[in-house]
Amino acid sequence: MCGRMNVIADPLCQWVGEILGLDFHASDNRDLRPTQTVATLVHEQGSLKQLDTAWGIKPAWAKQILINAQAETVMQKPTFKRAFSEHRCLVPCSGWYEWRQEQGTDGREKGRKVKYLFSAANNKPLLMAGLVFNEPTGAKLVTLTTAPIPSCAPYHNRMPLFIDPDNIDFWFCSTPEQLQPLLQNEHSLGILVEAQH
Repeated sequence: MCGRMNVIADPLCQWVGEILGLDFHASDNRDLRPTQTVATLVHEQGSLKQLDTAWGIKPAWAKQILINAQAETVMQKPTFKRAFSEHRCLVPCSGWYEWRQEQGTDGREKGRKVKYLFSAANNKPLLMAGLVFNEPTGAKLVTLTTAPIPSCAPYHNRMPLFIDPDNIDFWFCSTPEQLQPLLQNEHSLGILVEAQH
C-alpha cells in the first residue's frame, strides 16, 4: 500500500507557504520511493518546521523496511506507540500511486498491472499523516494508512491517512486518545484516480 508518492514542488511549496506561513522546500519527484528523502512537517517548540526524512525504518525484528503503519492499531503496536505519542508529522504531497491487476481480454485476472495516480480532485496538495523516528543515521519516516474511502476501495484495501489543513494544530497538539476521530479519512475527501500509461 502506497509504496510510491508523487511530489510536484510547484505548487506544493507555494501552497504550504501560503496556508502555513512556512518556508518549505521540496524537490520534484513524481516517483518518490522508499529510502528516498521526503520533506515533512513537524511541530517543535510551538511552531511548525520542515524536517527531511528517509522513508522507511528497519526494526531489528523486521526482514525488510517498514514504510507504513495502520492508523487503527498505531496506539497499541510497540514499534509505533511512542512515535505516535511524541513524533507525529505531516507529509505534503501531490498524490500517491497504486497498482491493480487488470483483467485480461478473456475476463480472467491475468491481464497486466496498471499503475494509478491518486490526487486531490481540487488539485490542491494533500497532507499525509506520518511518524518520525529519530535514529543515529538520521530521521526516518513511516506513513499511516487507513481503510479506503469508496472511490479508492476498488483499487486497494488500504489508503494513506490524510489530515485536513483545519486539523493541523489538533493533529500535533492532542493526545493519542483524542486523535481517534482523525484516524480515518472523511468520505467527503475528493480523490481523483487516473491510470498511468
